[in-house]
Amino acid sequence: MKKKISVLFAVILGLTAALSGCGEGKKEEGQLVPVTLNEVAHSVFYAPQYVAIEEGYFVKEGIKLELVTGFGADKVMAAVLSGDADIGFMGSEASIYAYQQGAQDTVVNFAQLTQRAGNFLVAREEMPDFQWSDLKGADVLGGRKGGMPEMVFEYILKQNGIDPEKDVNIDRSIDFGSTAAAFMGGQGDFSVEFEPSATALEQQDAGYVVASCGVDSGYVPYTAYSTKDSFMKENPEIIQGFTNALQKGMDYVNTHTSDEIAKIIKPQFPENDLETIETIVERYQEQETWKDNLIFEKKSFELLENILEDAGELEKRVPYDKLVNTEFAEKAAKK
Repeated sequence: MKKKISVLFAVILGLTAALSGCGEGKKEEGQLVPVTLNEVAHSVFYAPQYVAIEEGYFVKEGIKLELVTGFGADKVMAAVLSGDADIGFMGSEASIYAYQQGAQDTVVNFAQLTQRAGNFLVAREEMPDFQWSDLKGADVLGGRKGGMPEMVFEYILKQNGIDPEKDVNIDRSIDFGSTAAAFMGGQGDFSVEFEPSATALEQQDAGYVVASCGVDSGYVPYTAYSTKDSFMKENPEIIQGFTNALQKGMDYVNTHTSDEIAKIIKPQFPENDLETIETIVERYQEQETWKDNLIFEKKSFELLENILEDAGELEKRVPYDKLVNTEFAEKAAKK
């Protein structure tokens, strides 16, 4: 593994032992404990989290949540390691990379939110009979090398007999969140997009969703919540309360309609109208994006390592119990 983590990231690894984190204060009766959550992106894909915020589930658990968007798993992991964030929400491949780079304070995954990829393949024209073989020879705006979106995309290509290096021209150089603008500007024949960017491109007649990476890749542990082992041991009540709130958000999205969910999370997406949000929620519901619980199972972790290995991004397999703790999710599921 050569280019997974930036120089800044590597420096942070060396400093981790000296940094104490930003949520040291213990929960006191009648007070809310401040907790900083750094999310990889701000997307309807993470609807259960926003339901938990808007419905006050974190507050009911004694948590005053500060939400920060990191725009990339590498940046989120850097924030967790440096102590700028108490909890990170990203693809759990980042925790494997950090572990292999020798992070002195292991970053442990304690809750899995999504079980499908959340990105879609967008074409310049409507292609009702799209086949993945249509990408041969095409220019595609992909994701960061070593990141979950790009690895899942390449995993799908290989499953369909396509060599990502020889058969497709994949641009992995564009910053996360900037591919939609680049696509509108004329770059690429196809683009791999998250919501709400995919729907926005359709609304502007600038692109058309022709395939779902979530459907075609199958069930994968796409995103999870993690924190430093030291923070987890020092603040188990915070992690449990945080997980309890998330489980309530998960229960809500799995028992309510897309329009009900859209109305709840609308304040999180002021730039989008209600109809757009509802369309996106329905799209994610149809592909069974969200789990029933937050338990990060061993078979899911092993599948993740298979994908990393297949992508040439895994130096050595990491034991499941080193990077996953299911204690908090199991308790939350029983409430």
